[in-house]
Amino acid sequence: MNIIIAILIFSLIIIIHELGHFLLAKKNGIFVTEFSIGMGPRILTLVKTEKGYRPRLFLSQHDFETTPVWRDTTKYSWKLLPLGGSCIMMGEDELVEDERAFNKKGVWARISVVFAGPFFNFILAFVLAIFIISIIGYDPAAVTSVVKDSSAAQAGIQEGDVITEFNGNHIDIGRDVLTYLQFYPLSDEKVNLTYKRDGVKNNVTLTPRMVKTYMLGFGYEPSGVASITSLYEDMPLAKAGLKNGDVIVKIDDTPIKDVNDLNQYFQENPLSTDPLTLTYSRDGKQNTVVVTPALIKSYSVGFSINQYRVKTNVLGVVKYSAVEVKYWIKTTIQSLGQIIRGKVSKDDIAGPLGIVSYIGNAYQESKSEGALSVFLQLAYITILLSANLGVMNLLPIPALDGGRLVFLILEVFRGKPVDQAKEGLVHMIGLVALMILMVFVMFNDISRLFNS
Repeated sequence: MNIIIAILIFSLIIIIHELGHFLLAKKNGIFVTEFSIGMGPRILTLVKTEKGYRPRLFLSQHDFETTPVWRDTTKYSWKLLPLGGSCIMMGEDELVEDERAFNKKGVWARISVVFAGPFFNFILAFVLAIFIISIIGYDPAAVTSVVKDSSAAQAGIQEGDVITEFNGNHIDIGRDVLTYLQFYPLSDEKVNLTYKRDGVKNNVTLTPRMVKTYMLGFGYEPSGVASITSLYEDMPLAKAGLKNGDVIVKIDDTPIKDVNDLNQYFQENPLSTDPLTLTYSRDGKQNTVVVTPALIKSYSVGFSINQYRVKTNVLGVVKYSAVEVKYWIKTTIQSLGQIIRGKVSKDDIAGPLGIVSYIGNAYQESKSEGALSVFLQLAYITILLSANLGVMNLLPIPALDGGRLVFLILEVFRGKPVDQAKEGLVHMIGLVALMILMVFVMFNDISRLFNS
């Protein structure tokens, strides 16, 4: 069941991506040879006949290319391997002397077709976010507590103040603050903060102070089941063998049904030197470990930020649905920066197998809460993955949409296209490099599964 759900999510994301290319190609008069779901040999293909579209089983490539009546009509195929998809356009990778060919259209028309794929992934994420925000709300960046005599208290910050800017970074939701601090931990440098109280904005400068805190060393989803999304190296949970995607279901004698339970537990039971008995679920099986929080010296400005969600009105649903997509786009870009700077280990990078395991854990832990809980959890994962795919495809890497956009933008400035043979060679090299990377990621996934 886990694999089926993962395939459905992957398929939805990829179909929407390819649908973006398809619709913009049609709008610009570009002939689409084939629109397919999946990869590999064709299982079922809809082809146009005198009686309309009819199905054909196991259509060979030879029949596909040589049957005269099919040459000027789009074929719709379902292929064997349930990952990927394609929107094959005439003249996409070769010069074709036909006014319907991709290469015969204006540069801005071609840019719109290429950009449409990633953009439709962002649209999918936005639509799903509307469902989530309308049902469970958003997480306002409100201050929930202020430490007495801290830098924040001395600056006049109070419980209920809403953070709007942190060191020049615009803040929309509570996760913006938490994610910023995860990527850019506080030091002894001053922090410029803007907050809103009773509709009035206030600017303050805070001086972080060294504090001693106890930590388990992990990050988790802001809603749904308490699924681990990040682990800090050499911290208690990582040392205990927990991995990204594990779901916390119990701490000591307290059941943890979701993130709200987890937040409430930590509020009522501040971490100390006392060991915790933590139960987590992985691949449908529960495991128990005993962990002792680590004493960490870090910097703090002396306030806590909200991690709960609150309902909002119709306009708020639209606004914060867009904010949700923006958050995941920004987080994906920042995560890529961490990878480039070598601050992310290979064990933190998941490929298809790792994502399937992650989806499976989320499904297994949410299904006991009912269909609505399952839908919200899977919709949230789909938002994350769809936004990630949109960003990754816009990277200026050959063979990806972003790589194609680079050549098209060059054409805008040069006033003429780059030689198609040279562009094709660059994309081929990029494709080979991506395949090598995929093999590495798959091997990493398999190694992680065997070591778990």
